[in-house]
Amino acid sequence: MTGARIKSPDLLLAESGADLEGHGLRRTMGLFQLVCFGVGAIVGTGIFVGLSDSVAEAGPAVVVSFVLAAVTCIFTAFSFAELGGAIPVSGSSYSFAYATLGERVAFLVGWCLLLEYGVSVSAVAVGWSQYVNELLDSLIGWNLPAALSSGPGDGGVINLPAVVVVMMAATLLVRGIRESAGATAAMAVLKIGILIAFCAIAFTAFQDGHLSPFAPHGMAGVTAGASVAFFSYIGFDAITTAGEEVRNPRRNIPIAIMICIGVVTLLYCAVALGAIGALGADAVGDKPAALSLVVDKVTESSVGGGIIAFGAVVAIASVVLAVMYGQTRILMSMSRDGLIPRVFERVSPKTRTPVANTWIVAAVFAVPAAFSSLDVVVNLTTIGTLATMAVVNVAVIALRRRNPELKRSFRVPLYPVSPILGVGFCVYLMYGTGWTTWLQFMAFLAVGALVYAGYGRSRSRLVSSAEPQGRAASGPGAG
Repeated sequence: MTGARIKSPDLLLAESGADLEGHGLRRTMGLFQLVCFGVGAIVGTGIFVGLSDSVAEAGPAVVVSFVLAAVTCIFTAFSFAELGGAIPVSGSSYSFAYATLGERVAFLVGWCLLLEYGVSVSAVAVGWSQYVNELLDSLIGWNLPAALSSGPGDGGVINLPAVVVVMMAATLLVRGIRESAGATAAMAVLKIGILIAFCAIAFTAFQDGHLSPFAPHGMAGVTAGASVAFFSYIGFDAITTAGEEVRNPRRNIPIAIMICIGVVTLLYCAVALGAIGALGADAVGDKPAALSLVVDKVTESSVGGGIIAFGAVVAIASVVLAVMYGQTRILMSMSRDGLIPRVFERVSPKTRTPVANTWIVAAVFAVPAAFSSLDVVVNLTTIGTLATMAVVNVAVIALRRRNPELKRSFRVPLYPVSPILGVGFCVYLMYGTGWTTWLQFMAFLAVGALVYAGYGRSRSRLVSSAEPQGRAASGPGAG
């Protein structure tokens, strides 16, 4: 068989039962829950912990960095919305690539998603540990010993709270999507309220002088800040991983994506402006638990900072929950295609969730959470995510050409300008991650290509179960 192995959208939908009820997974999430799930996947470590890193790069111009990162997300969000409405399956960008660019590209996209959904769980869990200590200090004046609350790279032995939050999320996920969605919705509403309260406090101490000089490191600093700030937006695409568990997915997925990007962008810009306006960029940059620090200084009390710390603990826990959910659904789709072992596709008849898949993911990603630092994985996660988003923008163009008649509940505005700009912005932010990150990413992709060649290619169900169809799909125009 020569050429690209492409799985048609109709076959993807038929295998997943995406337009049916009661096929494998349970369809229980409505629009509100889906929006909360999206907010739950996005708002967390990136703003509660990562804000200080972005400020260190860009200074007060970090607001521009957040906008630049948001623009990148908006163009790509249009593409996710179109594809999510047209192919509402659990595989997200992996499945979109399979339907347009072929199996090899799809596998590498799934490989990159191990960074976005999987490794970011570890990073987020590390951030959760920082705020747990901040909350304990505020409530009882006691911290966990460094040996048990940070990895070896940060002067500790094991980050026990990071392991605990991963296992708590796994426990909730295996119980069922209704319970997980309900918990995520409650946590999303709470953390939005906490961030609004933060802005209300911070703006009472706002001083114009703290915004000058506005861009101390020039445009290079703004770009570097945007590359770091982009980590704060990672997770909105997780909405498309819920395609098989959402009611009316063709309508609700595009709407939820647009609402999430709008709400999150406004929140981030307001929080960044409030934090810098209250204390100044030098006081916020490179500070752990920066939001709690701002509130403590403004109110001259540890009570407000404790409330922010509580909000951060809740917020970051919801990100762990939502991102782990996305990771398990990506792996389930890849397993269903035969590209990884079948254990990842098995759904419990009792809970209608991939139980073994979830516990394997929890066990694997608890290890880096326990022993690595946040900075080690953020840049690599960012570049992997940007690469998959660039592919999704290309996939929109490819699917329009290959399947113009396909039912689409949402269409990218200003096509093809929007997806082309989406690719351009993704590449621009990838450039800002630095050459060492690029080298790490190339090595990561090379390992993925070897795994596909050694395991996935020969076990692909697209070939083993439908060789004539695969040959037809690989004919003229298939790649």
